[in-house]
Amino acid sequence: MARRCAIRKAELMEQRDYLRRLLDAYRTTPGTCGTVRRPDRLLAAQLHQRGVPLETVENALTLAAARRLARPADAPPLGIVRSLAYFSPVIEEVMSLQVSPEYFRHLRHRIATLTSAPYPSAESHSRLRRG
Repeated sequence: MARRCAIRKAELMEQRDYLRRLLDAYRTTPGTCGTVRRPDRLLAAQLHQRGVPLETVENALTLAAARRLARPADAPPLGIVRSLAYFSPVIEEVMSLQVSPEYFRHLRHRIATLTSAPYPSAESHSRLRRG
């Protein structure tokens, strides 16, 4: 019984850390409103339950942000992203991609250059790669 409780506690902590890191990456993604709402938390929990790797979600946020930033200068501005659900199709796309991690590092670098600020998910990504 004690062993089962210890395993459950570890799973809960793992889920809590996953949700915190995913929602922090979403909140700091360029083009988002910077606010996490209840539906965002629910979607993050669903992604965890499905076993979607955190790195995949971070890469999807990066890819979508890069696409939004790499638009013609004369194009009308895009609205602010107000929901994690906006990224769902890109998360599915990234899950099926066969792309080197170098590509996403390159995108993070380009985003940092375009926004003139360090892109927080790059730090999160490096921590994932080391740990």
